[in-house]
Amino acid sequence: MKKISICVPTYNEEANILMVYSAITDMFQTSLSAYDYDIIFIDNKSTDNTRSLILQCYAKDTEHVKAIFNARNFGQARSHFYALTQADGDCAVLLHADLQNPISAVVEFVRKWENGAKVVIGVYDNSLENPIVSFFRSIYYRIMKKMSDVQQIEHFSDFELLDKDFLRVLKDIHDPSPYLRGIVAELGIKMEIVHYTKNLRANGKSHANIFSLYDFAMIGITSYSKGLLRISTLSGFVLSIISFVVAVITLIKKLLFWDSFQVGIAAISVGLFFLISVLLFFVGLLGEYIMSINIRVMDRPLVIEEERIGFSDDVK
Repeated sequence: MKKISICVPTYNEEANILMVYSAITDMFQTSLSAYDYDIIFIDNKSTDNTRSLILQCYAKDTEHVKAIFNARNFGQARSHFYALTQADGDCAVLLHADLQNPISAVVEFVRKWENGAKVVIGVYDNSLENPIVSFFRSIYYRIMKKMSDVQQIEHFSDFELLDKDFLRVLKDIHDPSPYLRGIVAELGIKMEIVHYTKNLRANGKSHANIFSLYDFAMIGITSYSKGLLRISTLSGFVLSIISFVVAVITLIKKLLFWDSFQVGIAAISVGLFFLISVLLFFVGLLGEYIMSINIRVMDRPLVIEEERIGFSDDVK
C-alpha cells in the first residue's frame, strides 16, 4: 500500500488544527481509502494552544499523526521546506492549516501522480481573499516571471504534491534560505498543474505582515533574478550619459552667454537629490543580494527542533 505524507505547517492556528485534522482524516477514509498516510504537523513556536491541540490529535491517532515542534519561529519558508524533507511517504503534500487551499484538490493531485507525474502543483485561477492583497500578489508573480532566469509559475503558493524522487532532491539541497516555489519551478520534472479557487481562511487571521511578505519576496528575487542588478547597471550607465550631456550643454551655454545664462541652484539641487536617491535605492538592492549570499555561506540549519513526536528513530 502506497503512503502519502501530508505536511501541515502551523503558527498560532488553534482555531484550525482540529478542523484540518478531521478534513484530512475524512479524505483518506473516503476518497483516498486505498492509501496509507501520515499527517506531519510542523509548528513554528506558536504562542497559543496550537501545540496542545496537535498533541491531542496525536493522542487520538498515534498511527497517523506526527509532529515537529521548532525551538523558535524560523519563518514559513524554512519550516515548509524542512517539513517536506522529513516526510517518508511515497509522496508528500504541503497543505496549509487555514485550508485556503481546498483539500479536495489533493485528490486530483494524487490522481495525476498515479498517472506518472513526479510533481503536481496547485495554481489558483480565482481568489476569495482581500482584492488588494490579491492584486499585489499578482503584481509580484508577474514581476518575478519577467525578471527570473527560471520560468516562474504565476499564482502558485507552495500547494503541491512531490514524489519521493523529488523529495530526495530537496534533501540534497543545502540552502538555509530556500525559496520552495522557485526550486519546484526550476527542478520539477514530469510536472502537472491542478487549477482551483483559493478560499478565505477557515478561521482566525493571517499572521503575515508587510515585513514577512517583504522578506519572502526578497528571498525569491535574490534567489532567482539577476534582472534588478542588471537594471541598476544599465540605469547607472544611462544616467551617467545624461548627466554628462547636460553638463556639456550647460558648460557651452555658460561660455557663450556668460552674463545672461544662470545655471541656478534649484536645477543643481534637484539633479543632485535625484541621483542620490537612485544611488541609495540600488545600494540597498545590492545589500539584499549580499545579505542573501551571506546567509547561504553561513549554511546554518533550516530549523532547530525542540521536540519531535511520532517519528521512528531512523527518520531525521
